Amino acid sequence: MTDVLDDSALDRLFRTARTYNRFSGELGDDTLRQLYELLKWGPTSANQSPARFVFVRSKEAKAKLEPALDEGNRKKTMEAPVVAIVGYDLDFHHKLPYLFPHTDAKSWFEGPQEKRRDHAFRNGTLQGAYLILAARALGLDTGPMTGFDAAKVDEAFFKGTSIRSNFLVNLGKGDPASIFERSPRLSFDEACRIE
Repeated sequence: MTDVLDDSALDRLFRTARTYNRFSGELGDDTLRQLYELLKWGPTSANQSPARFVFVRSKEAKAKLEPALDEGNRKKTMEAPVVAIVGYDLDFHHKLPYLFPHTDAKSWFEGPQEKRRDHAFRNGTLQGAYLILAARALGLDTGPMTGFDAAKVDEAFFKGTSIRSNFLVNLGKGDPASIFERSPRLSFDEACRIE
């Protein structure tokens, strides 16, 4: 990979991409599958791939999600065509014989779930970021958020499993009138150093 993406691609993924607060449109199963088929190629440590996604689209599923949302996120989330629950599987290691077959990586993570939490959370968060970039690459707009009660989401969507919720991402066609003025970012010298 030696070619740099052109400016329009870099703008779409990063420079002009925004977090939207109102959405319209419809997202079919094919689009959601295409989204996952892109994001799954993003790297994770030892190919752990601990992220698990629930695409909340139906009225019934949204009714289960609504009580967990903070007041400031409720309306925009209920109106979004799809809400992705980005979760992480604390028992991701059971898939490692398939995902990382050239060594016994499963044994690295045996034992209590708490021992795996940092790995699952960190790599699941990476995969959630890949979801945002994949959505933008497919022409979708996103609205990621953490303003919700994770315990309520876990109870409603992951009860009896080893999966825990991390963050939510509203998906659809964003309304430009719903975005805030662009917030600043730290400069290279404020955020980085070269040694």
